[in-house]
Amino acid sequence: MDAALLYPAGYNADFLQIPLPLPTPPPGTLIRELLYTHFTVLLDPARRLAIATGVNIDGDQLITVDRGDDWHLDSRIPPYEQTGEAVYARNDLDRGHLVRRQDPVWGDTTTARRANYDTFAYTNAAPQAATFNQSKQLWLGLEDHVLTYARTNGNRISVFTAPVLSTPDPIYRGVKIPQAFWKIAAWTTTTERSTVLHAAGFVLDQSPQLEDIDLDTVRAQALMYGNPPSLGPYRTYQVPIVDITDLTGLNLTALSDADVYAQAPAIREGADRRTRWVELVDTAGIHL
Repeated sequence: MDAALLYPAGYNADFLQIPLPLPTPPPGTLIRELLYTHFTVLLDPARRLAIATGVNIDGDQLITVDRGDDWHLDSRIPPYEQTGEAVYARNDLDRGHLVRRQDPVWGDTTTARRANYDTFAYTNAAPQAATFNQSKQLWLGLEDHVLTYARTNGNRISVFTAPVLSTPDPIYRGVKIPQAFWKIAAWTTTTERSTVLHAAGFVLDQSPQLEDIDLDTVRAQALMYGNPPSLGPYRTYQVPIVDITDLTGLNLTALSDADVYAQAPAIREGADRRTRWVELVDTAGIHL
């Protein structure tokens, strides 16, 4: 099949009423830009994981298609630049979708099915602890919550997600396992006088509950016994987008300028990160 038909335009920076570019890494950073149906993956070939993803979600055109579960490598890049099945086999690591499966599945039936298939590319996955709890469920439902909020304002959002690729991440089967993930949702509101961009940032922490865990021991055990490192329970936070910039090194200027959380008193007063990050236990705690 023609690659142009299999992988259409990707993330659309003009999808919202205000142009919004993809997050970008520092100049000179080697990445693979991979376009899929309604979303784009920026892949770090050295880490074999995405440094950023961006998806456009049209809530008015979402449709339901069969899941499929057809995980596959992307034939446009070498297999050794991707984290494939070998990392996920026979353990408690999930292939965690970065662009959520349902998000780009909109439009006509053919396009929606193609988008569903595209989300199962290994380039759109990252290792996540398999344990499912309330916090992970919340993380998976953030897009739904923002879409509900945006429903009276065009019912469109763009979402950016990726793992935090940190140097001390523990190594398992030759791949560094990310300890955290970030997500930013963006939408617009329109009045008679103006259209305004809004954004909200979140971090999921899957690192061990004890902050002083010996990561070197974790690495050694993983390599010796073939088991994934103990990643502990999920914790989801709403955070200032400028903190996501600090964590990732990405250019998120347009999003941080539109951050709805940045005007909270703790942020304006310059509180430290431990104070600024608000742990979420349900959607009622989300500031939009």
